[in-house]
Amino acid sequence: MHNKVAHTLARSFVRSGLVTLRFNFRGTEGSEGQYDDGVGELDDALAALDWMRERHATAPLWLGGFSFGAAIAVRAAVATEVAGLISVAPAVYRFGGHLEGQPRCPWLVIQGDEDELVDVEETITWVNSLEPGPELIVMPGAEHFFHGRLNDLRIAVMEFVEAVSA
Repeated sequence: MHNKVAHTLARSFVRSGLVTLRFNFRGTEGSEGQYDDGVGELDDALAALDWMRERHATAPLWLGGFSFGAAIAVRAAVATEVAGLISVAPAVYRFGGHLEGQPRCPWLVIQGDEDELVDVEETITWVNSLEPGPELIVMPGAEHFFHGRLNDLRIAVMEFVEAVSA
């Protein structure tokens, strides 16, 4: 929740006029529970979406996530209807070809071409296997935590949200 990429993603949504919620998955920092190999974490994301729907029924509901959080956000967007999805450096190996369909909303994947944790070629291959699939931005010179590229990340997110919302 306090990671600079997740924080930048949330700030980008706020600057785009969206209501934003950041949360930790079970077992992270001081949160209750323990890591559940993505199963319980998907439940956490869906519970957070339900909570947002109850409090902001008329607001467009977007999902965004970074790395493991991006993998969970993709799975959540398959499981429920959302207005849009932003996946930053999605940990493709966490779900790969095991999705039950794909998100039906406007969807952007942002991947650094120097990511040392999420293989850029694996991400490109996965995105190209989807039909129609998401829009993909491969950011030159960006590594996993987007050091020195957070402003570019923010701009890409805001431009996508604006284009979809127009």
